[in-house]
Amino acid sequence: MTGPDDEEMPPEEERITERKGLLCGLHSYKLKDVFTWQLLKAIAMGQGLSALICGTAVTSQYLAVDFQLDTPMLQSFLNYSLLCLTYTSILICRRGDGNILQILKKKWWKYFLLGLTDVQANYTVVKAYQYTTLTSIQLLDCFVIPVLMVLSWFFLKTRYRPVHYVAVGTCLVGVGAMVGADLLAGRDQGSSANILLGDGLVLISATLYAVSNVCQEYTVKNLSRVEFLGMVSLFGTLISGVQMAILEHRALANIQWNWKLMLLLAGFALCMYILYSFMPIVVRMTSATAVNLSLLTADLFSLFCGLFLFKYTFSVLYIVSLVVILVGFVMFNAVPTLTSAPPPEPEAPGPEEGDHPYQGSAFEVTCTEPACLGGGEGGDGGGRNCDPKCFMWGQPMYDQLASGEERGTRL
Repeated sequence: MTGPDDEEMPPEEERITERKGLLCGLHSYKLKDVFTWQLLKAIAMGQGLSALICGTAVTSQYLAVDFQLDTPMLQSFLNYSLLCLTYTSILICRRGDGNILQILKKKWWKYFLLGLTDVQANYTVVKAYQYTTLTSIQLLDCFVIPVLMVLSWFFLKTRYRPVHYVAVGTCLVGVGAMVGADLLAGRDQGSSANILLGDGLVLISATLYAVSNVCQEYTVKNLSRVEFLGMVSLFGTLISGVQMAILEHRALANIQWNWKLMLLLAGFALCMYILYSFMPIVVRMTSATAVNLSLLTADLFSLFCGLFLFKYTFSVLYIVSLVVILVGFVMFNAVPTLTSAPPPEPEAPGPEEGDHPYQGSAFEVTCTEPACLGGGEGGDGGGRNCDPKCFMWGQPMYDQLASGEERGTRL
């Protein structure tokens, strides 16, 4: 931080600068500062989302193995329909700018593209299982994280610190341990009919998921969760319904319906419905990148279920992988990311403009009491809590400055 009198920085400004510098890494944090209630809540909710993805994987496994059902668009259509009945109905009942008609007039094409992106992301990853192996899918699916970080950098103006890159690398090491355990256990399942095509589909799916998640983060943080879910589910229902009629009409005609099949489809749709409903809440609490780091444990949960349901072989590397991924997630969320704010609009010049070291800088405060215009002992404040330019802070604001708390309001 620079100012006209930078050679001799006031003591309180030195403390603020020191505190802000230390926040760039984990080494300045005590354990109680890292494991806050907000972080523990984010971990719990993130692992809840992973458990829901595990539920979709287990039900899909039963549908594929026991009923030879290969209808990904039917499963997506059920999910989008449930979301549409809930959230689109809420938008229909709203008045004013939040009403669905007003949203469609202004942004229908944006939500159409977002719905199309989301539907195709779900479809391409399911189709990839027909062409490549489980190991390739688990590894290449992590491509969503670097794509998310790049998109967040350019479109959400998110700025990452070195510790965030270390955290991502830690999580990917955990995924590597999980894949290694699969290979040692001989669980390299899937097809190898056309590995190049299958791997390409996984990368396309990861990119589409990243685009969808970045749009989701922007919408839930700047507009509303209900608008995002209502509009995506509306177009998702229409698109998946048309795609299902074109691609899966023969498979649908050959389904032998029974209560077990319907129960599995209902379980899949319910897990997806809860996942879509709660994921925006976790995204708003953290970020799309953090949520996807948390979801890396979903495959592990599926493996743990497979130990009991499908008689998979246990490996201690599964536990190592889970711990490493959670450590990376904690590291990523313990240090906040930065957001590049647009430059402030020019203001009318005041009598002291340009003289105060905080004014116009990225660190801005609110003055709650008149300036100590007299300076020295004769002013109203008697020189109490005055800076070198004779601005006096009220005691609460002075305490905030001394402790390093930042405020976004202008002086």
